[in-house]
Order: sequence, then C-alpha cells, then structure tokens
Amino acid sequence: MMGGMASEETRTLKSTTAPGSAIARGSAITCDSVVAPEVVAPEVVAPEKGAAVPPTRAWAVRLVVVGIVLSALNLRPAITSLGALLEEVRDGLGMSGSVAGLLTSVPPLCFAVFGVMAPRLARRFGTGAVVCAGMVAITAGLLIRPYTGSTAGFLAASALALMGIAVSNVLMPVIVKRWFPDRVGSMTGLYSMALALGTAAAAAVTVPVTEALGGSWQSGLTVWAGLAAAAVLPWIPLVRDRGAAPAEREAGQGVSGHVHARVDGAGPVRQVHARVAPPTLRITRSRTAWALAVFFGLQATAAYITMGWMAQIFRDAGVSAGTAGLLLAVTMVMGVPLAFVIPRVATRLPHQGPIVIALGACGLAGYAGLYLAPAAGAWAWAVLLGVSNCAFPLALTMVGMRARTGAGVAQLSAFAQSTGYLISIPGPLLVGVLYQHSGGWGLPIALMVGLMVPQMLVGVLAGRDRTVEDEAAR
Repeated sequence: MMGGMASEETRTLKSTTAPGSAIARGSAITCDSVVAPEVVAPEVVAPEKGAAVPPTRAWAVRLVVVGIVLSALNLRPAITSLGALLEEVRDGLGMSGSVAGLLTSVPPLCFAVFGVMAPRLARRFGTGAVVCAGMVAITAGLLIRPYTGSTAGFLAASALALMGIAVSNVLMPVIVKRWFPDRVGSMTGLYSMALALGTAAAAAVTVPVTEALGGSWQSGLTVWAGLAAAAVLPWIPLVRDRGAAPAEREAGQGVSGHVHARVDGAGPVRQVHARVAPPTLRITRSRTAWALAVFFGLQATAAYITMGWMAQIFRDAGVSAGTAGLLLAVTMVMGVPLAFVIPRVATRLPHQGPIVIALGACGLAGYAGLYLAPAAGAWAWAVLLGVSNCAFPLALTMVGMRARTGAGVAQLSAFAQSTGYLISIPGPLLVGVLYQHSGGWGLPIALMVGLMVPQMLVGVLAGRDRTVEDEAAR
C-alpha cells in the first residue's frame, strides 16, 4: 500500500516532466530503478492549475493501525493459552516434564528459524502479504494442534502457528517505522499494549472457557483460532494492492524519490532526487546490534519461562488452576499500560539504561518472592514479574531507535530477534529438566535469577545513544 503511494508519486513525476527533460529522455524513476546517487534534474515548468501530489490515503493508514492491533493481539495466545492448560495437555498426550520443557522451547526456536526469513519474504511478496500469510498460519495451527492426538503432531501444528508469529514479530517494527516514522514510540506502545492484552486475555480466560465448554482442553485451545482469523481481514486489501511496497520495497531496498518546488523568480522549479538505498549492513560488526540481540534473548528467556511455567509453580504451591491462570494473566496484563508508557518514555531519553535496571530489579524481587513464599505473596510476585517482562516492548523500541533507516530497522529487527530467540531456546527446556530431576522449583528459580543479571548488563549497553549504521561502517 505504501508502494502504491510511491507509484502515484512516480506517475505525478512523469506527467509533469517536460518532453525534453533528462527524466523524459528515459530516466524516469520507479521503485525498482537503479540510478546514480543524488541525481538532480531541475526543470522549469509552468504553474499547473489544481496540480497536487496525491495525499496519503487516510483509509489505508487506518487499516494499517487496525491490522497492527489485531495482529499484535494474536502474537502470544498460542503460547499463554497452552501455559494455562499445560498440566492437562501433558496428561492428555502423556508428556514427561522434559518433553513439556521442550514444548515450551518450541516458540523461541521457531521465532529464530523463521524470523530471519521475514525481511527476504517481505522484499519478495510485500510486508502486507507476509503478515497476512502469518495470520493464516496462526489460525491453521491453532485449529489443528489440539486434535492431532500425538505429541509430535501437537509440536508440528504449534510450529505452524509459531511460524506465523515469528514473521509478524520481525515485521511489526518495520511497519511502524515506515508508516509512522515520527511516532515510533507511541505506535510501538500501541502495538506492545495490544500484544500484552492478548497475552493476558489468553492466560486469564482459557481455563474458564475450557470449563464452560465441558472441560475439554482441546476446545479451550481451539477458541483462539477465531481471534487469529479476524486478524487476517485487515491485511487482505494490502495483499491485493500489489503496488503497495514503498519506494524502498518495504523491506528496505530500492530507490526513493522526492519532489519539491521552489520559486526563484522564473517560476516554480521542480527537482527530482533519487537515492540508491544503502548496501546491506554488516550488522555483525555492530556492538550495539550484538548487545541488543543478547538483551532480546535473555528477556525472551525470562518471558517464555514465565509464560510456560509460572502457572505450574503456583499450582505446585497449592494454588488452584483457575487462580494460577489469573495470576499468570496479572503478570501479562501489567504489560498493557506499561507497554504503552515505557516506549514513549524510552524515546525521550538519550540512554535507556535506567529503564533496563528498574525492570531487572523488579524481576529479581519477583523471583525471590517465588522462592520464599510462592503462595502467600502470589499476587505481589505476579505484579513484579509482569513489570519485569516489559523489557520486551523496551527492546522493540530500541530496535527502532538504534537504526536510522527503514532498511536498518528491518535488518536489525531480524538479527536481534532471530539471534535473541536462538539464545532463549535452552532456558525453558532447562527449567523443565531441572524441575523433573530436582523435584522442586529451587534450582529453576536460581537459574532465572542468574540470567537476570547479564540481561541488565547487556541492556545498558544496548541502550546507549548510537546507531548500527555508524558502527557497521567503522
């Protein structure tokens, strides 16, 4: 859709260019043209009555906002709905604790494997098409997995849904950066708030819905496919609008064109600037990119351990299944207001390190409470861990801040998320193994505490005011 606006601008250029101009002689600019850097072709034209560059279609912007919100709502229910019913799923499929730990490690594995493909898919098919396909994959996976009848089938269907989540995870910051470059903080906050709301809703209502549907865990997991199906709809017009890639081909490559006029006494002068997109960054040369990737990985480790195991920790402490689901929901719902506030605050600070430290301190306090008095102070620990989990919207915001261009954001988002999710894979699995062999939660909680300290350190490094383009160039 954004490319549609670029195409309209190109058509305007062609229609207002004199026959003898340099552009008219065969160098008309299109989204896929390759031209010399900073080509400037001045042209004196007569004033045109009613001529104007077509405005951005307001309906398209509204549709993108709706698509972002609905997509964000679907980026975690596949995970947290399972966490609320993990014990029932284990019993139904005959899973051991170690296999259940493997199940909780599948999300970061899929995010790492499939997330890295997102920028290439977006260049090939367009961002809207890829996100639409991602929502379709989530819908299909959630419909299929409860009825496969085996652990292997359950894992495969979960992987299908998580593949859709993975590509959408990576492309959401890109969409925000391109459609709302002057509102990265607020739009990231809106997206993160919707993500937290979907996460919390799945944790809170999955158990009651399951009970209302007769106690079948299959039905309780399947209902979330309806929300995913609704998220497909806003992206359908973007798929059909094949001119929809922006001048930089949505994933960050191509040519950008600019039209402006000035008056120098002889009449309006129209100039066309064409810039070749910068070459692909050597992102691995950037220390900030690595710090952000490790920060992303460690906060993802904490988040998936929380989503996969926290309800079980409370249930083992004597809390009922329904209350344990509500406690997990409280942890998730803390991200609704904070996910909107934190990105806005972060974009106003030159260094995001203080926010990293504050969130990490809340996590350490919450883990200490889970170890010392898991049932007695359950609500307090749920709140503290919910605050700590807001490192996720902070990481997304820093992805948008640590790169200057849309191309840089796309590449940094793919690198940080894919590398980060690779780092996070062993955490939930290791928790399951420690839980099964130790017979308690002491060692798993000690592991969580041990991972929080380096998360704070690399978060401070990632929060420094610098860009990956500058570091990669050096």
